[in-house]
Amino acid sequence: MSDTALLQQILSLTRATGAMQLERFKIEFLRYWAEELDKPRNSNPKRLLRHGFKVFSQNDEDGIIQEIFRRIGMTNRKFVEFGVQNGFECNTTKLLIEGWHGLWIEADAKSTSQIVKHFKSFLAERRLTLVEATVTVENINSLLEKAGLAGDIDFLCIDIDCNDYWVWKAIERIRPRVVCIEYNTSLRPPLSLVVPYAPTNSWGGSNYFGASLEALVRLGRTKGYRIVGCCFAGVNAFFVRDDLCRDLFLEPATAEEHYEPDRYFARFMPSGHPSRPGPYETV
Repeated sequence: MSDTALLQQILSLTRATGAMQLERFKIEFLRYWAEELDKPRNSNPKRLLRHGFKVFSQNDEDGIIQEIFRRIGMTNRKFVEFGVQNGFECNTTKLLIEGWHGLWIEADAKSTSQIVKHFKSFLAERRLTLVEATVTVENINSLLEKAGLAGDIDFLCIDIDCNDYWVWKAIERIRPRVVCIEYNTSLRPPLSLVVPYAPTNSWGGSNYFGASLEALVRLGRTKGYRIVGCCFAGVNAFFVRDDLCRDLFLEPATAEEHYEPDRYFARFMPSGHPSRPGPYETV
């Protein structure tokens, strides 16, 4: 057998082995996920965790967002999300596909160029507005103003890996009905901690980033929001405006009740084909 033929056979076997390992992981993950959901803690029908699923979100956020709006209803179907990368795997892509309108803010030029390429129909129809900028406490309200956004919107998602707490605290221009924001799972309740603010803050790859869930819950209370759940991976927390919660969500609205631990491996949860958003026709 020639060296070339041998190399091709080795590569073929490697790919096959990798595919088999991936399928095993999917099976084991689905079993683990089902076992977690079957625990008594998750039996309350008001807990959001069992409603999670992935379409374009990084984890199971798409399903949780869908369930929240099923309970409270929608109004103008407007969203704002910053920290979207290329838009293939974020928390408002499914909403955009479903006919919502909104604003994406992304700092990375390579990512924004991909958005321009792959979301050109949404941009052309002005259903999506794209701004290339680094979001800070100092500029967030002016960025929203320039985009023509003010007052009530349905959904805000914050994922900038470090200054999330401070930017949410600074937002005054809009009044979202639902907020999704990243929390630091390593800072478990009752710790109420946040990384000190600096406009140039960025994630360095360690567990020194962002804010604890307790800190975000306390901030939410001051802004008129109640925590209603977290995603299965322990990445994002969800808050609903007090005037909309009624008795629709699990109480008590505390970090201790809603905290989900670090399950970052869930980012590789089975999702069929890779994400590739595009325009669909409603039939």
